[in-house]
Order: sequence, then structure tokens, then C-alpha cells
Amino acid sequence: MNLIEVSPVPGPDLREPLRLLEEWLRDGEPVPDEFLREMQHQVNAGHLEVLAAHLGGRMVGVLVLAFRPNVSLGSTFASIEDLYVHPQARRKGVARALLQAADDRCRNHSISYLEVQVEENAANAFYEASGYEPEPDVRVFSRSLAIQSGADEKPKT
Repeated sequence: MNLIEVSPVPGPDLREPLRLLEEWLRDGEPVPDEFLREMQHQVNAGHLEVLAAHLGGRMVGVLVLAFRPNVSLGSTFASIEDLYVHPQARRKGVARALLQAADDRCRNHSISYLEVQVEENAANAFYEASGYEPEPDVRVFSRSLAIQSGADEKPKT
């Protein structure tokens, strides 16, 4: 059995784990360079961690962990923003290893609350089996906003 190795990815090395996420979330389309620089900044500032799982010397999974202050908690909490395991590496313990690494990173930061939002029913069962509990009476609402790019703006007079 191959050993699963999970480690944080430094800001300058984010391109490789982003490729896995782009494959899943963006049909292979790379994120814009400006977004990559923002992620690097967030990693370097300690607001975001990208954890990469390697199996047999190959990167096969990625977890993006964000840290945010929360007034109601009176402390910082963490959220799993993305968790992806390459289909050929699924059911081999990679996702569990990534979750364990996220737990460890949270403990290292003295963070006791970790959340994740899921979109697929299969993910519900996975997270529940991993010790996560549904939040009672919590719903997520979202709204897309139109953002005008600088090139489209009319000059101010």
C-alpha cells in the first residue's frame, strides 16, 4: 500500500495544485494570473492554506482551507473551500488524509471550528462519516453581482 503524504503548498508553488482544481471546477481552464497572485498573497499572509496530497509520488488531491475571524465565535474559524481528489485516486484514503491534515492545521492555529459547504449528496455521507454534523437551521444564500471591469468604465469628468 502506498503512503499518502499531505503537505501545505507554499505560495510560489500553487500552480500545480490549482491545475487539479481547474480540471474539476473550470473544465481545465486556468485561473487568471491576477487570481493566482491573489491566492499566493492570501497563502503568504496566512489567510489561506492549500494542502496537497501525494500518492505514489504524484499529486492526487487538493484541499483549500480559509481562515476568517468570526464575531459570534469571538475567534477565528476555518472553512474548507475546495476538496478534490483525482478520480483514479478515490477510495484510497486521500480525502480522509486531507481532512486529517486540515484538522491538524486548525489545531496548530488554535482553531476549534471547521466548516464545509457541500453541493452533492455523496459528499454529505462522506463528511458525516468523517465526524462533521449538519448545522441545524443554516442555509446558504448567494447572489452574483455584476462587476464592471476598469476597461469598461467611462472616464470621470
